[in-house]
Amino acid sequence: MTVLPMRRFTPSPELVLSAGSWHGRLWVSDEPLAEPHRYLDCVAEFDRTGLWPVLIPHDQRFAAMNEDWIDDRGRLAPVEHRVGTVDPAAALARWWDSSCCGGACLRPFGATFPGLARRPSRRADPLAEAGNTGSVLAAHSKYRLGLVQTERPADIPAILGWTGMIKSTDQVAELSAVMRSWEERFGATLIALGFDTLEFAVSAPPRSQGRALTVAAEHRAFSLPTFTGQPGNLREFAAGLVHTRRWRFSWA
Repeated sequence: MTVLPMRRFTPSPELVLSAGSWHGRLWVSDEPLAEPHRYLDCVAEFDRTGLWPVLIPHDQRFAAMNEDWIDDRGRLAPVEHRVGTVDPAAALARWWDSSCCGGACLRPFGATFPGLARRPSRRADPLAEAGNTGSVLAAHSKYRLGLVQTERPADIPAILGWTGMIKSTDQVAELSAVMRSWEERFGATLIALGFDTLEFAVSAPPRSQGRALTVAAEHRAFSLPTFTGQPGNLREFAAGLVHTRRWRFSWA
């Protein structure tokens, strides 16, 4: 892959993107995407440009104060060089918290993280899934477009030193390592990046309640606030993951 100078990149004429600017290692359009299909165009160009598109949602918490979290909140040091050294199963096991509900919400699991879910046998094209899902999101809400130079979308939090999960952990390399594992097993591809939210397009979601249970345990370990912010126990949480092609996490 040709390495492009990070602060000199200008979107290609083929993409016809709006004006924007660099914020560290993240290029962001000045205005929301006016043509949602441009997200799909950026995904199609990824192999050539090495720039992965992420949708940046409007965040009223910052807009109300005339701020933008991209510039007005700090970041961690970039640690993309560490992502490949992390064991995602070990990271999730460290994040597994059995104290939030006295164990009742964890059934059929208990105090010990159950391990990684198996990779589904069938899957669609993850890039096509990401492009289509991102375009649909952009058509239904206002998103600015972000571009990050990366070999794979999962590394973006580590590349940027993203702090969205800081209430739970400051180990952003571990976060990206889990996301790499999800890319490989479920075709779960990052499509939206907020101040404290992540959203994925999923080309190979679990296809049964039994498979979804272990995936739900991974989700709970990855973002406990997402789990506790919804009613029900782990079994009910898992039921919502069967055939679901969008995963959203929040640490708000």
